[in-house]
Amino acid sequence: MTKTYIFQKKNEIISIMDYQKNRITAVLKKIEKTILVRVVREALASMIPVVMIGAFALIIKTLPIEAYQRFITSFASGFIFDLVDIIFNATFGVLSVYMTYFVSRCYMRMKADTESVYNGAVIASLVSFFILAGIDLVDFSTECTNAKSMFLAIVAGFGASSLYIKAEKFFRNRKNNLYSSGADYDFNRTMSTLFPIMTTVTVFALIDLVIIRIFNVGSFRMLIIEIFNSIFAIGSNYFVKGFCFVLLSSLLWFFGIHGSDILENVMQTYFAPGLAANQAAVASGLTATNVLTKSFFDCFVLMGGCGSTICLLIAILLFSKNSARKGLAYVASFPMLFNINELMVFGLPIIYNPTMLMPFICVPLINYTISYYAISSGIVPMIINEAEWTTPIILGGYKITGSVTGSVLQLVNLVIGVAIYMVFIKALDEQSIRNAQENFNDFIDYFKKNESDFVNRPLTQRHDKYGEFAKNLCAEVKNDMDSQIILAYQPQYGYDGKCMGAEALLRWKHPVHGMLYPPLVIRLAEEGGFLPELEEEILKKALSDRDKVLEKFGKEIKLSVNVTGTTVVTSRYMNFIKSLNEKRPFEGMHMCIEVTEQAALNFDENTHKALKTLKDMGLMLAIDDFSMGQTSINYMKDNLFDIVKLDGSLVKGLFEHQNTREIISSIVSLASSIDMLVLAEYVETEEQKEELHKLGCDCYQGYLYSPAVKV
Repeated sequence: MTKTYIFQKKNEIISIMDYQKNRITAVLKKIEKTILVRVVREALASMIPVVMIGAFALIIKTLPIEAYQRFITSFASGFIFDLVDIIFNATFGVLSVYMTYFVSRCYMRMKADTESVYNGAVIASLVSFFILAGIDLVDFSTECTNAKSMFLAIVAGFGASSLYIKAEKFFRNRKNNLYSSGADYDFNRTMSTLFPIMTTVTVFALIDLVIIRIFNVGSFRMLIIEIFNSIFAIGSNYFVKGFCFVLLSSLLWFFGIHGSDILENVMQTYFAPGLAANQAAVASGLTATNVLTKSFFDCFVLMGGCGSTICLLIAILLFSKNSARKGLAYVASFPMLFNINELMVFGLPIIYNPTMLMPFICVPLINYTISYYAISSGIVPMIINEAEWTTPIILGGYKITGSVTGSVLQLVNLVIGVAIYMVFIKALDEQSIRNAQENFNDFIDYFKKNESDFVNRPLTQRHDKYGEFAKNLCAEVKNDMDSQIILAYQPQYGYDGKCMGAEALLRWKHPVHGMLYPPLVIRLAEEGGFLPELEEEILKKALSDRDKVLEKFGKEIKLSVNVTGTTVVTSRYMNFIKSLNEKRPFEGMHMCIEVTEQAALNFDENTHKALKTLKDMGLMLAIDDFSMGQTSINYMKDNLFDIVKLDGSLVKGLFEHQNTREIISSIVSLASSIDMLVLAEYVETEEQKEELHKLGCDCYQGYLYSPAVKV
């Protein structure tokens, strides 16, 4: 009884843990699906090119090698330094401006319905950002526009855009647009945004002015700095102040607020003087006593930048199975050697990523605690030297302590940090797989529901998440066409139960999502402009499988391959068929080309000549999805086709409408009169088969006999 009881309690504990884990996962998924998180992530991804250019400019500008610095500042009167400084200021110097733009654009893509609304919201967001940042146009400084104002960029981009939408709807409903009779359309469209922009900007200006007057600060940005400065004025415990500094710095960064900038006054007031005090003590023959210095945080706590992201980088390179994440890590690795981690923070992203919140905060705190006690206990010497913040790990620890134990301490912190990040990177990989599959399923459902609409409006030209998904899939299908194409073969039977043929059906295996919906693959290939190449690959694959197909279904069967009507009559396809025929003649092979009606054939002289050429080479021709429409009837008049395949909707509606049976009977009668065989697809029941037999159709394809199978 005791053992059973213990076992039951253990299962209860496991069940509780699973329950809590599921609850946490559900909360994280809910957070990630909020529009704020989605907008910020998309905006950060859009900024990656700017961040990459700025990061490499910063490395060239600040590489901590004395001889190198002398060279770039003196060569050609500092030409190299000035060049990269211009690039740096144009990227990192105004990074928050880019962020404001992209946040607004991404938000409007999800919410707005017209391009004019997009543009107006972006203008309103940019002006609102400049207001909140407290831009001084007389004495302009990038301190207000660089990464330190990222939080303001999110507030302005998101807040101003949402307010603009409301204002735009308000004025649109009241028809107060400043239209001018006879004026240019673009002018009128632009003028219609004036009142919504003015309203949005005025609201943000009022908020900023109220803050300035009430709190006696220069701007909203300065208010945030003052708030955190006042927090650190409370209490006197040295260790606790440092602990809170690390905690708040990481937490602020997570929410898009540049923690180092916000807490810079705290650093200069409480920690930066520690190095000078240590150096003065050593010079006087006394013992250095200040553990916390700026170099302490740069070298032992924030290795690789905020969040100790050098640990994250190594964890991704060693343990992540996500190719995109690893690609980002490879690109970011060089800048991060010099503690420039914006590419990782913005590219992963870490900002507003709930899965990464815990390690991003905990790893620096653990590093801080270990390092503090290692130095205060004497295991590692006190910091008596200064190192540039761009000094790489290992070198930095040795330089500031003058001891190898400083480098060892960095390695210890590195190993612990990598171990912690590893757990969350694996969780992030699993989450990415789940999210990708959910997004994929959602995309497929959307495509199936709107399949017919994409003839007029291509899927890859949509400006939403479905359009982006389609573009990515289109590129994957094109790049992996040779390796991922798989053909399955569905047999065709006569009424007597004898197999008479097999149709090659496309299957494209995605490396992550599995088999793609075949009509989607065809649609993507058509929109991507590589449908002819795809159809040629399908025919080549079918010919290579032919011997296996005959062995499985019978030596005398015909093998059918689908080709769209737009492709089959092109000179390219004709030349392709001729080259295959020269290598191995089609005569006697019982190969059939099924012409699918993606687009109706134009029966002119060239079309007739192309189809006759196929027939003369020994190929049979079939009309796929035949109905009683004018287009389908045109296919029959020249007597070039051998087989008619009934439209699937006719077979599916066999027992629903009397007219359907009459249509099938008419098609069978017409086909028989010109010696054409009629084959019914989607035959799934004996009742369908028997009813078709009564109507004169004795050839069938469908699940009643077999699904499509591989050979």
